[in-house]
Amino acid sequence: MFHYKRGQNSSTVVVKNFSSDRNQSNILLSTGHNSKMDAHTVESGQKKSPSLIQMYIKITIVVASYWVISISLVFINKYLLSSEDLKLDTPIFITFYQCVCSIMICLILSLLGVLIPSVFSFPSMRFDYKVSREVLPLSVVFVGMITFNNLCLKYVGVAFYNIGRSLTTVFNVILSYTVLKQATSVPAILCCAVIVVGFILGVNQEGNTGELSYIGVVFGILASLCVSLNSIFTKKVLPAVEGNLWKLMFYNNVNAAVLFLPIMILKSELSTLYHFDKLYDLGFWGVMSVSGLFGFMIGFVTGLQIKVTSPLTHNVSGTAKACFQTILAVIHFQEVKTALWWLGNFLVLGGSAAYTNVRQKEMKAAHALEENSKASEASKEGTV
Repeated sequence: MFHYKRGQNSSTVVVKNFSSDRNQSNILLSTGHNSKMDAHTVESGQKKSPSLIQMYIKITIVVASYWVISISLVFINKYLLSSEDLKLDTPIFITFYQCVCSIMICLILSLLGVLIPSVFSFPSMRFDYKVSREVLPLSVVFVGMITFNNLCLKYVGVAFYNIGRSLTTVFNVILSYTVLKQATSVPAILCCAVIVVGFILGVNQEGNTGELSYIGVVFGILASLCVSLNSIFTKKVLPAVEGNLWKLMFYNNVNAAVLFLPIMILKSELSTLYHFDKLYDLGFWGVMSVSGLFGFMIGFVTGLQIKVTSPLTHNVSGTAKACFQTILAVIHFQEVKTALWWLGNFLVLGGSAAYTNVRQKEMKAAHALEENSKASEASKEGTV
């Protein structure tokens, strides 16, 4: 649990669930007052609830933070992975460094919790080999996910990036049926069909421009598959870290950093880095560190947005953000896209948003049915 206290007021952030798939994040934020209430509050016996304007300001700040961090992370990674200014062909090292940043942030937060526990609380990060071994299956998937994500971004443009990684929802449905034995409704399957059509149309139109990298598309498909697998494995290994998602993040990144080392050696990336002309440039390492920080923060702000709005609103925000990111990329990189290319984008985004809406309605209906069933059973027991 993460606490931050200042003066008479206190805020508590409780991480309940986190994974790399944005739809799997769920962070609970509760804000309250310190036990030392002011005289007016004691006299009235009531706490002042935030005004509607305060709520709107809070939501605006959180949503804006999600947009800024998410979009910035994509553009920063694109710069690091394929910028003509850097000309640094070390995608695995860049991903490795971002994992190291996450590890260091966890350790710093843990240390602050030890040094100033009355002000700052964070779970202790003590490495346990047994726990690390139990988390390893998830870490293998995690390595694949972040590696394929970055490789996809390296070989395709930012504008096409959303299409390249658009099949996560489709893989969620496939894996739910094949692995979890969970059936999917016809409306949800139709939404997936719309996504697939948009993906195919987008790939086709990108190919017509002569800018398509098929290896980038393959990496995008593999990234989508790993994102889906990540959510499944996360649930399986959570008991190993006592359900603590900060600890899971720590062990996951430690394992990933170790797994990346032999890959970097085999790809001769350490040699490439050694001969890199900006190796001792503080500006380069500053950008690298910002990418690591944003990579750590994106999971938090994603869950925070879900908390202050709702899962459906979060996905609507994510869809709008993806649209804005695509438009921004087209303008920034001065690209010209056809009407069918844009149609492919909107089919992908629209299908994803529709799928989220369908699934939420189905979950509400299932919950209502369960509640009615419980009420009926309670009524029968009462009459007996």
